[in-house]
Amino acid sequence: MLERLDDIDWERLGHAYGTAEDVPEQLRALRSPDAAIREKARWQLYGNIFHQGTRYEATAYAVPFLLELLADPATAEREELVGLLAAIAVGYDEQWLPDGLPIAEHRQQAAGGAELLAAAPHPGDDDFDEDEGDAEYLASLSEDDQDRLYTHVVVAAYDAVRAGVPLLRTLLASEHDLELRVMAGYALSWFPEEAEGSLPVLAGAVTEALEVGATAADGPDHTVLAATALVAIGLLGGAPDPALLDDRRPLVRWGAAIGLARAHGPRADPAVAAELLGWAGGESPSDDRVPFLDGDLAGFAGQALAQLGAGRTVETFDALLRRIPAVSGVEALHVVGEALKLAFPGGALTGDVPFDALDERQRRLVRQLADHEQVWRIDGSYFGNFRLLIGEYGLPDKYVTLRSYAGQG
Repeated sequence: MLERLDDIDWERLGHAYGTAEDVPEQLRALRSPDAAIREKARWQLYGNIFHQGTRYEATAYAVPFLLELLADPATAEREELVGLLAAIAVGYDEQWLPDGLPIAEHRQQAAGGAELLAAAPHPGDDDFDEDEGDAEYLASLSEDDQDRLYTHVVVAAYDAVRAGVPLLRTLLASEHDLELRVMAGYALSWFPEEAEGSLPVLAGAVTEALEVGATAADGPDHTVLAATALVAIGLLGGAPDPALLDDRRPLVRWGAAIGLARAHGPRADPAVAAELLGWAGGESPSDDRVPFLDGDLAGFAGQALAQLGAGRTVETFDALLRRIPAVSGVEALHVVGEALKLAFPGGALTGDVPFDALDERQRRLVRQLADHEQVWRIDGSYFGNFRLLIGEYGLPDKYVTLRSYAGQG
């Protein structure tokens, strides 16, 4: 296993912390009998070949070995490897939901990037700066060329994972490990170019999961598999069975509504909007068994409502405002982010706009943000990412300042 690792000249490949010579040891550690060693290796790989969502030249080279490990039933925590592979393929899924990954656009943006990467200095080259890496080379490129180079690296990593789509289908269809099957379905949703082969497997998983859920008195809850596969079907351009909107199981109705909103958009049945509005404006907690948006079911529902068109704007905005008192941290980014889009369709405020000059919808949102301090917080502290989100719309980015702006300070 992993015999071909030594065939790669890792010392000439870069990742977040320089040369990738440490990657083979980390990949081998994923086979360790010690769970702590395996966990550390995954943490290290997330940090170097997928550093805060960034992919590197070494990333694509590591993927075939991750797939080799995934294919072996003796490998522990295979669901974790699928999660890493999906992250390598798409980055953070919040960037692309609810519409799915625009891979065709990425391929266009990557044109010419391979040549730029080949011309870049690599570790071991005479012109490679051990301290600065390829920073000088990148600085010599135009912004467009920098984008081409990086997008090429991203697409190369994506295509390396795409080679594992047949394996992911097999895992979804034949494995008994529910969590592994869920992660395989999630990963398949990001490869629209492979939709023709993936949609029947996902549909089969839905049927099986619903049958198991209807007959099993105890044991694992297969509705999470059904819901994940239903969302994946929508992201790949398919359409779930509308009859599932009447299913007695809430998670199944959620997945069907998400998938149908993606499939039909403004033409979706009113029952889709009704289901999504119930989730978006309710107080349902997240369910981290569902991989999309880290299980933020209400946040995903709020995003999916936007696919139903302008005719649902008023209802959607009202639902999002109702949800605000129940969220904080990352969930607040999803809910308030969608509300801001609806309240400020023209983008950020310009100049010093007094509160009284805002329109009614904007004032309602600002008041809600001023009334609920917890929406600004994560783990008891003010959340920097949330402040950045508020500031992007030209609003005061501190809670006390926003309260004063709204006349509530």
